[in-house]
Amino acid sequence: MSQRINRVRSQSVLQPCRLITRSAAQLFSAIFHYCDRTFVSAVLGLRFTAVFSDAFSESKRLAMQAFGAEVLVEPSENGRITPELIARMKARAYALAKEPGSYYADQFGSPDVRAGYKPMGREIVKALGADINMFVAAVGTGAALMGTVDGMRAAGANPAVIALEPLQSALLTTGKGGPHRIEGIGVGFAPPFIDQSQLREVRAIDEERAFVMCRRLAREAGVFCGGSTGLNVAAAIDLAAEMGPGKRIVTLGCDSGAKYLGGHIYEDHATSGCLNI
Repeated sequence: MSQRINRVRSQSVLQPCRLITRSAAQLFSAIFHYCDRTFVSAVLGLRFTAVFSDAFSESKRLAMQAFGAEVLVEPSENGRITPELIARMKARAYALAKEPGSYYADQFGSPDVRAGYKPMGREIVKALGADINMFVAAVGTGAALMGTVDGMRAAGANPAVIALEPLQSALLTTGKGGPHRIEGIGVGFAPPFIDQSQLREVRAIDEERAFVMCRRLAREAGVFCGGSTGLNVAAAIDLAAEMGPGKRIVTLGCDSGAKYLGGHIYEDHATSGCLNI
């Protein structure tokens, strides 16, 4: 997303103004930390307004407000992410963006979002070599999956590509979105950056398996992560078992579990300082 902001800066779109976005995922952190540096340097005078929801991590809301962001909260149904919730957030963000001095940082429509992941794909191939059999990742917009694959292929790798979604909102596999609790994926409409002709398969993984994997990774591997990472790793382990030895599967670790403290992934399973699985 910093690539997107840099491009509009070069086009003189971003004068001192308010950035508007709606999301549950890393876009908030990416934009707001960029804006924070701009406040400190007093170069752009950007302000940040996030259309958020109580279906998302309370830790994220508190962190953004601590840095001075305006956070507008859309109510959810029982703390679940639903297609209807995403639609309401989108409508509210669009309405705000029409106000003078506002700019909508559209993670669902800008090609810069996909392009921003291409260097990561190149970096993966540089680190592991081109002999990568499969790349698997959960999709929200689809930018991380497809952009990373773009970079991997540009660097000489040609992995099979598997897209993941939560079983509770399996739009790509069943044609119907639904309520779920994994932030940043399963948005309830067709991911705008997904090219299905490049996919070998779309696989739906139960969200509870993702949360169990988060706790396993913390306890057994010292990897502290959020739900989409847990889903990625659970699916990658499934696929590794299916493919057998001698194959290389790559997936993504999306964000830190620190954003989800006090929520359903970790809090309900902590007893005497230990994580119960």
